[in-house]
Amino acid sequence: MSSSEHRAGFVAIVGRPNTGKSTLVNALVGRKIVITSHHPNTTRNPIRGIITRPDFQMIVVDTPGLHKPKTLLGTRLNAMVSENLESVDAALLCLPADEAIGAGDEYIARELKNKRQVFIAVTKTDRVKPEELMAHLHAVNEFAKKLELQVSEIVPLSAKLQEQTDLLLELLAKALPLSPSLYPENITTDQASELTITELIREVAIENLYEELPHSVTITIDEMSKREGKEFWDIHATLHVERDSQKSIIIGPQGSRLKAIGMGARASIETFLGGKIYLGLHVKVSKEWQRDPKALAKLGFTE
Repeated sequence: MSSSEHRAGFVAIVGRPNTGKSTLVNALVGRKIVITSHHPNTTRNPIRGIITRPDFQMIVVDTPGLHKPKTLLGTRLNAMVSENLESVDAALLCLPADEAIGAGDEYIARELKNKRQVFIAVTKTDRVKPEELMAHLHAVNEFAKKLELQVSEIVPLSAKLQEQTDLLLELLAKALPLSPSLYPENITTDQASELTITELIREVAIENLYEELPHSVTITIDEMSKREGKEFWDIHATLHVERDSQKSIIIGPQGSRLKAIGMGARASIETFLGGKIYLGLHVKVSKEWQRDPKALAKLGFTE
């Protein structure tokens, strides 16, 4: 393809919480840039993954799952999604193959109505039988018709097994405007390393603590420095919780829980940075941070 035919632009990945958006972004980018979890509402920041090929550059924006907010944090996350939808060239709605289409999907689809290019990914196809998938694809088609949603393509896929992800990438690339690359060609995300590191710590914390404190943990980096002449970083981070009782849960008997989180996170961060790290974690009570505008702003969730 000649350089005059090179395409570049932004694609927002949207859907209810836990519809496979983050797993799909990682599969499209070809490396882990977004944390994933089988628990809903894992993504809190719109994260941009950058896919560069000879004939296109696609910036995929993984958005927090749109949901009925119960806290100020929830309201701000929804606002982030709407904001991101305003500035993209195409939108991809994720509808999992193993779940019925519901009111939440309808709410999101209405947000997409004026978008020029809308695609639907029927995710998690590895979880259903072929005949169930056929019935679901028919339901998706009817859903789009009912809402008068102009859908360019409906693609069934499994991001976990990398099935049909290349086809989706090809179709999305054609929807991008003619343009030179918008980012350097050797990067896969425009997210600062520190934000990725806080997310990797939170991913391990969620897996260890979800049953007791699903969304009450957020992470900040207090200090991060690289030792001179070495691929070795010293990182000090704080896990913020909302109440004293949660602090003791996260620390665990003789500090065992915090130690396990540290060990799990250290392995992920070393892979991400390509070197060794010292990771110091401590826990702080930031009272009702999900509902407090000042605390949210301090932790990076601005209006």
